[in-house]
Amino acid sequence: MTYAESGVDIEKEELAIKGILSSIKSQRKGVGKPLGGHYAGMIEFGEYALVLCTDGVGSKVEIASELKKWDTVGIDCIAMNVNDAICVGAEPLAFVDYLAIDDPKPEITKEIGKGLAKGAEISNISIIGGETASLPEVINGFDLAGTCLAYVKKNDIVTGETIVPGDAIIGIASSGIHSNGYTLARKVIQHSNLSYTDKFPDGFYPDETIGEVLLTPTNIYVKETVELLKNVDVHGVSHITGGGLRNLPRLNKNVKFVIDEPFEPQPIYTFLQKYGNIEDKEMYQTFNMGMGLAIIVSEKDVEKSISILEKHSSANVKVVGRIEKGSGVEAPKLGLKF
Repeated sequence: MTYAESGVDIEKEELAIKGILSSIKSQRKGVGKPLGGHYAGMIEFGEYALVLCTDGVGSKVEIASELKKWDTVGIDCIAMNVNDAICVGAEPLAFVDYLAIDDPKPEITKEIGKGLAKGAEISNISIIGGETASLPEVINGFDLAGTCLAYVKKNDIVTGETIVPGDAIIGIASSGIHSNGYTLARKVIQHSNLSYTDKFPDGFYPDETIGEVLLTPTNIYVKETVELLKNVDVHGVSHITGGGLRNLPRLNKNVKFVIDEPFEPQPIYTFLQKYGNIEDKEMYQTFNMGMGLAIIVSEKDVEKSISILEKHSSANVKVVGRIEKGSGVEAPKLGLKF
């Protein structure tokens, strides 16, 4: 199985995004100029840059509705946004959410709110507003998205331009699938004639159902990354989301990202690959495969960086690779190139 066959074509999405961008040309005069950005947009605001990014939970909400367990998808919504904001060196500040739902039942919206509150607490941000739209003719179930406001001094923006051969790539482990690739994951379950309430076959997770594992919330990396940014000259930060390892060249297309020691993927990936008969390359360009965030620093700053990250993170931290001359991504032990 492939992501494209399941209904999500990454290359088609990239073309669609280019189509949108080709039509957006006007900018308000008298306001600080846009500063671009790879994971988040930025605009000048005096000595600072205001940072905005927007994202949603995706089809993970389908599983939440199947299990009638809605208290974690709010964490995912916050995570997908704040984890993008920190990639440009910014500290997340505030958040607004957008809930589109066919039938706004209080028992559902209250649980969604619990997850949003928890995600905000972990990220140390304020939820300052939002919108709930009842759209029975448009939405079947619900969709949850949001927008994060962050800030960074202009001199401290992390663009990836300073990444050079010899730099080290430090990875922070994911908690599982996070919030990407669920269209493919759901197709694997469907085609295997399994249910989200079933126990995992082959003893992958003996004490949890398939749905419970798939609803594991996305890791939030704000605390450890913000602390690192204050103490180390960070050259690049990459949130490993949809596209997997293909996210890395977004930082710098003039160097090669070599992944020598990838994280051991969680059993959920072994399960999906086996039951979906998915090739290695498809897995690593669809899912995070165990690594949720990659941080690039100078070799001399590796020890200090790992010490800071381990102090403030509950996830596993290790050096996963290095930067070489060239372009793209290479994972020699996996036999993969992107």
